[in-house]
Amino acid sequence: MQTLVLGIAGGSGSGKTTISNILVEQFKDHITVINHDNYYKAQHDTPLEERALRNYDHPDAFDTDLMIDQLNQLKHGQTIQCPVYDYTIHDRTDTLLTIHPAPILLVEGILIFENKELCNLMDIKVFVDTDADVRILRRLLRDMNERNRTMESVIEQYLTTVKPMHEAYVEPSKKNADIIIPEGGRNKVAIAMLINQLNDHLRKQNIDSQI
Repeated sequence: MQTLVLGIAGGSGSGKTTISNILVEQFKDHITVINHDNYYKAQHDTPLEERALRNYDHPDAFDTDLMIDQLNQLKHGQTIQCPVYDYTIHDRTDTLLTIHPAPILLVEGILIFENKELCNLMDIKVFVDTDADVRILRRLLRDMNERNRTMESVIEQYLTTVKPMHEAYVEPSKKNADIIIPEGGRNKVAIAMLINQLNDHLRKQNIDSQI
């Protein structure tokens, strides 16, 4: 089996997950998703109050070397045990997620194009480009509803780390993308083109992707 690695990057709240979900629904058993967020470094020995103040938008917050190693394993047909991160406690859990190889490996994260070695493993690199005001509003709703954050903490984190790290690392990494999709999941034309490209890969592998 020849594996195609698709990277989807972009700022927090840009619409990466929306596009990923569309592709997962389209390709079902033929696609595997690996999220960079699960590779945040473990902080079991750090107090919760201190963990809450860490900069999670800097490349050093991630164990990207582990992700690269496990992505290589998947590309070679091996099943991996991926770490699982819990946003509510700012730490990894003791649970491991079993991820199986597939013809399409989808790698998602804000900083996956910042790391050259990780970038080199990808066949198609997509950057989701969305206005900052839309991204912060989406992040605010998501973090309050899904991650048990207060409005004040989300805004403070955005101003102190998210925005400056986006400008320092995420936005410059856009130059490494093959495709830039404005407005994320709302861009039906771009998504249709991406689906066609993935279907073409599966056809070459003699895999029927029609749902």
